[in-house]
This record gives sequence, structure tokens and C-alpha cells, in this order.
Amino acid sequence: MIDLTKEGGLWTVTINNPGKANALTGAMLAELAEIAESATEAKALILTGAGKVFSAGADLDEARAGLAKSDVWERLSGAIAALPCLTVAALNGTLAGGANGMALACDLRIAVPSAKFFYPVMKLGFLPQPSDPARLAALVGPARAKLIFMAGQKITAQEAYEFGLVDRIVDPDHLMQTARDLVADSVNADPEIAAGIARLCL
Repeated sequence: MIDLTKEGGLWTVTINNPGKANALTGAMLAELAEIAESATEAKALILTGAGKVFSAGADLDEARAGLAKSDVWERLSGAIAALPCLTVAALNGTLAGGANGMALACDLRIAVPSAKFFYPVMKLGFLPQPSDPARLAALVGPARAKLIFMAGQKITAQEAYEFGLVDRIVDPDHLMQTARDLVADSVNADPEIAAGIARLCL
């Protein structure tokens, strides 16, 4: 349910469970974390989903059984954030719940016009993963982070772009090519130069 392709230093990771809106099981999250942890020699990484939804978040049955509170979410987002290469979340559709964490950990986020963003942890009675609020607030500011986390608002792609959560809105037919274009210079660059520039941008 997690597809990985490697091409000339570019790693493309696809969440492939479209029959369940790409809901994430514990096994899928562990596989994603293992891929991110092993991607230290990748020159760029693109994260996307199959179908018309990026991810509905945790599989509901597993969430009720404890997945919603698992540290695997933080392990995954931390591994992505620690990568020295350029990382892009190519959001092919709506992004919900804990699945926001992996996108927030990426360097860039691009989204199709129909994408929506929401993180209904307060309504569901869970705390978000530890790093997610700080990463979101760094992008959109504390008030808008509370709009999502505490007011439970669904944010459209256009609002996400205006807030600074999304860097570009892209037609679905051009989403993956746009992601590849964005990482092309990094893929072709000396990895030490790319990593050095990344450090200077912090």
C-alpha cells in the first residue's frame, strides 16, 4: 500500500490505498517511516497519494485501537524533516488528521485546487502529534494554526495558499510534473551544496 520508485536520485513515495481514501494503518506508517529514515542518500523526495485524496489520516479502526496516539506519526514526520535533500508533498487531494504531519515536515507543499486541509483532533478527543502545531504555526501563524486545530475549520486549497501552508496550486494533470520540475535542480546538484543551502535556509 506504499509504493516507492527511485530514479536518478529522486525518490517518489505514493500512499496507495485509494479504496479507503488512503487511510493509514500502523503498518503503512511504519513503512513510510522506514523509507524516510533510509532516504538520507536521496537527492530529492516527493510524497503523494493515489486517487483523489492524499490521505484521510488514520484508519478509523486502528485509530480507536491506539494508532491515533502512536509515536510512529512523530517518527515519520521527524525523519522527513531531518532529510538533507529537498522534499515536496504533492497533495493530490484532501489531507486530514495526522496525515498532515508528513506534509508539514516537507520543505514544499503543492496541491490540486480541490484539496482541503483539516485536523479535527480536538473534536475527536486527541492531542495532535507533538511537532505538528509548531510546524503549522511557523507556516501560517499561531492564530491560523488555532483556526485549524481548535476551531476545527476545513481550509480550502486557495485559503491554504493565501495562508502560506501551500506554495502552489497546480492542475491535477500537472501535479507530478510540477513536483519533478521543482526538485530538478536539487537532483542535478552536488548533494553537499544542496544540503548546505538547506541549512542556510533554516
